Amino acid sequence: MLVHSHHGRAPAPVPHSPGMTHNFAAIAGDNAGEAGTGAQTKEDPMSDLQAIADRVEIEALRGEFTDAVMMHDYDRLASLFTHDGTVRLPHAYAGAVGREDMRAGGEQLQALLDYMVQTTHPGTIVLDGDTASGRAYMSELTRFRDGRSELNYGIYHDRYQRTADGWKFAERVYEIRYLDDTPLAGSAPQPAGDAASP
Repeated sequence: MLVHSHHGRAPAPVPHSPGMTHNFAAIAGDNAGEAGTGAQTKEDPMSDLQAIADRVEIEALRGEFTDAVMMHDYDRLASLFTHDGTVRLPHAYAGAVGREDMRAGGEQLQALLDYMVQTTHPGTIVLDGDTASGRAYMSELTRFRDGRSELNYGIYHDRYQRTADGWKFAERVYEIRYLDDTPLAGSAPQPAGDAASP
């Protein structure tokens, strides 16, 4: 879930305020976290099985994120995070803190878009008890209602937390590795049921 701005523009420091847009010029800490090795041994087969189950659940969580974005289901998107979870978008000086902020930010973003296609590709997962860290490789194709277009390839640097409701995102930080703002020639096909009558 991204709101982009043109590169090369330095952010002006602003106080934190509710809503989607904040100043993230200085983000402290390692995006990927310091989660340890998560190594398992053959002498502990139950731990091996638990590690497999944890990895499957975390990978499903990352897929649910993209599905919620594509389906414009921002209630579900917010539920994938811990109550104080965060999304950080340093390239756009934007982000969201907490579920309500994420829900409101998703709705604000949707109002700006003509269409958006996001895909998630599997990356690393490092388990450390009830926490984990990882990376997911992303591609996004976006056209805004004001005519701007963007194609980007990036990485979500993640921290995960095991909760009573399963694994949740504690933090996602998006790093763009490639950005192309050439106008997109394509369009989103209109569903047959929505086609205008002749």
